[in-house]
Amino acid sequence: MQLPAEAVASTALIEVVRISALPTKKGAPYPGRAVAHWTGSEAVGALTLIENLSGSEQQRCGFSPGWSVRAYEDSLDLALFEAAFCFSCHEVRMHGTAVPAALTTQFFDVDAPSAQALLRLFRAATT
Repeated sequence: MQLPAEAVASTALIEVVRISALPTKKGAPYPGRAVAHWTGSEAVGALTLIENLSGSEQQRCGFSPGWSVRAYEDSLDLALFEAAFCFSCHEVRMHGTAVPAALTTQFFDVDAPSAQALLRLFRAATT
């Protein structure tokens, strides 16, 4: 999967969100509860897993994401990007100031080891 390279290089903190609904308007953050904040090697590891997600074909579910990650630089102002993951339809939707149009919708293989490792990280964040 492709992430915005400059944003990845600037990321100091990743916020993990357990999504509870879809945004009410385009570009708005996904509503939900922040369940974890990753910095340092945790953030680097998560971004590496995400970048290593292999491509897949779209499945039909209507996009019902369960998790998102928001990447912030040191200032912690606006998110550089948010990526919402639907493990049913294999889709990732990204938005944010650092996301070019070509990267806004991507598909990933949910059965690949990197996707399963990412899902385990998300689930562990809620315990």
